Amino acid sequence: VDVKMAELTTLESLLEMGFGRNRAEKAVANTGNQGIEQAMDWLMEHENDPDIDEPYVPPAGNVLGGEADSLSSAEQLTAGDTGDTGEVIAEGDDMDGDNPEGSKQPMTEEEKREQVKRLEELMRMKQAERRERERAEEVEREKQRRRQGQELQQIRQKIQDDEMKKLADQRRKEKMEDKLARQRVKDKIARDREERAQKFGGGAPSSTATSSQPTPPSPSSPSGQGPPPTKREYDESRIQVRLLDGSTINTVFKAQEPLAAVRVYVQMNSSTPEGQDFTLLSPYPRHVYTEMDMEKPLKELGLVPSAVLVVTKK
Repeated sequence: VDVKMAELTTLESLLEMGFGRNRAEKAVANTGNQGIEQAMDWLMEHENDPDIDEPYVPPAGNVLGGEADSLSSAEQLTAGDTGDTGEVIAEGDDMDGDNPEGSKQPMTEEEKREQVKRLEELMRMKQAERRERERAEEVEREKQRRRQGQELQQIRQKIQDDEMKKLADQRRKEKMEDKLARQRVKDKIARDREERAQKFGGGAPSSTATSSQPTPPSPSSPSGQGPPPTKREYDESRIQVRLLDGSTINTVFKAQEPLAAVRVYVQMNSSTPEGQDFTLLSPYPRHVYTEMDMEKPLKELGLVPSAVLVVTKK
């Protein structure tokens, strides 16, 4: 602020710029009458305070001793007014009447308007700086929110990948155990044939053919009526699932896999929105499967060797 700006008090300058008296007095008092720039900064920071337009009340006990402290901040601002002329004695001026430079001529109206114009321009610059600062802070907050969202999505994806990997490892292990079990059955059948051949004397083809006729569990007769072949046919179950949009998916599960494996398969191979909870039901006869049912094997639930399930919202 140049010398001409100093000729008007801070309070008068704020009033000339259109600020209300209550706001102007509070700005000057709260900045210790340090100048127009500090007062404008305070007004911009506190323009949204709910009590900004209430009358200024000096704090109690402000008089601590000494004539300078006996006036409130607002009274000190107006103490330099000299009636109708508006002449103000600048702080630090010589009060000796013999000094011709000890008093200043009052400002003309044109000079006052020019000073107010410069102050308003300064106010606009400060407001533009504040808006730019707030915009930069908002951009930084948005970047932070996006980073947090990406990190959360990565954590969810990792949990889902780990769960699918665990399920795939479990299915491979069960498949290997089933393969070993079948091999043991085949080896036992081969040993039984050899023992019967040796027992009934002969390695002749006729005796082998004769001995193979009364043995129902022979692997050469898959259409046999005995219980063992029937059980072997039920080691797997073909499941058809009807989705919410009417489409269907099909796959084969082991008979000992839990119903939860079917639910996970539906989650990974359907267009069901992420996070939407659903359950499975059997249409004929109608039965809605509970969370306890999800832990039971397909064979125990009567879903072997094949079944049709329907996806429904919870």
